Amino acid sequence: MKRRHVVAGVGGVAVLAGAGILGWRSQVGTRGGYEAYTEQLRAPLPAQAGIADLVRYATLAANSHNTQPWRFRVGEHSLDILPDPSRATPVVDPDDHHLYVSLGCAAENLAIAGAASGRPGTLAPQADGSIHYAWSPARSHHEPLLAAIARRQSTRALYDGRSVPATDLEALQLAARMPGVRMLILTDRAQIDRVRDLVVAGNDAQMRDPAFMAELEAWLRFSPRSAMATGDGLYSGATGNPALPDVLGGPAFDAFVTAEAENDRYARHIDSSAGVAVFFAEREDRAHWVAVGRACQRFTLTATTLGLKHAYINQPIEVARLRPELATLVGAPGMRLDLVLRFGYGPTLPYSPRRPAAAVLV
Repeated sequence: MKRRHVVAGVGGVAVLAGAGILGWRSQVGTRGGYEAYTEQLRAPLPAQAGIADLVRYATLAANSHNTQPWRFRVGEHSLDILPDPSRATPVVDPDDHHLYVSLGCAAENLAIAGAASGRPGTLAPQADGSIHYAWSPARSHHEPLLAAIARRQSTRALYDGRSVPATDLEALQLAARMPGVRMLILTDRAQIDRVRDLVVAGNDAQMRDPAFMAELEAWLRFSPRSAMATGDGLYSGATGNPALPDVLGGPAFDAFVTAEAENDRYARHIDSSAGVAVFFAEREDRAHWVAVGRACQRFTLTATTLGLKHAYINQPIEVARLRPELATLVGAPGMRLDLVLRFGYGPTLPYSPRRPAAAVLV
């Protein structure tokens, strides 16, 4: 543990001990306050939804490290989703692959919410990396995945190991169909075990990389108060961990989050899962990465409607030397895989934070 963290931790303990419970709550915030915050962010789409409501629903999409690397520009009967390079993660995502997949996830949410609000339209990736959504006013209609947008979450917890019915697996396959994108579902335990071993190997490599750990820690939010203040990042409560004041969160992370412990946690989580889904595109470019994001978002929304949870296990993709072995394992040798996630039946955890629409509108 770094000396500055020890000093900060000891000082924080002394201050909190003197202040008592009220001081702790002032540093951390309350669970009830955080629940009210997330309920407001995830409120149902109003009958007369405005542009801000569509943007709010778009931002509930999955995204790497919860950096929310997007901005939105309003036009006449259009919205552009713009990449935000200030929220890139160059260590884990040096070519912005995850960033454009995240934009694709947001774009799919936008299209679903747009159609439900009477603004059905088309999505088109642009040469500058943005995604243009153009609509024509029409009557609103029922969108079966709309309600799942507010309930979807990446659930980093143990699942119960139950198998998913074949009909639901077929529904997931159908949901993920997208031109230029393939998705494979693995339910064979021997294959899943081999994926698990690659995830553990990738996680071990990342956690022994000081640059990766520094980038990760910059996006950690240890308390409801800090999660609400920034509206982004990886909130500890969303992973089932206890809330801590920020002054203690960093030292605790350095002291107790080890490669060995995290490797074991990932292995147990994958062992508890019903299956693994792997996404990859026909080509390695921005437009195809966006398409992967759209396909994956539809997969996860459909999973949510079926009562399934999911969590991303992208380590074998993020550690480049492991990519060929993973591709061969799933029967796609020579391809660059884009996303790996596990799914199954599990608990509902606190939701991740999001920035308000006003903060992301250009």
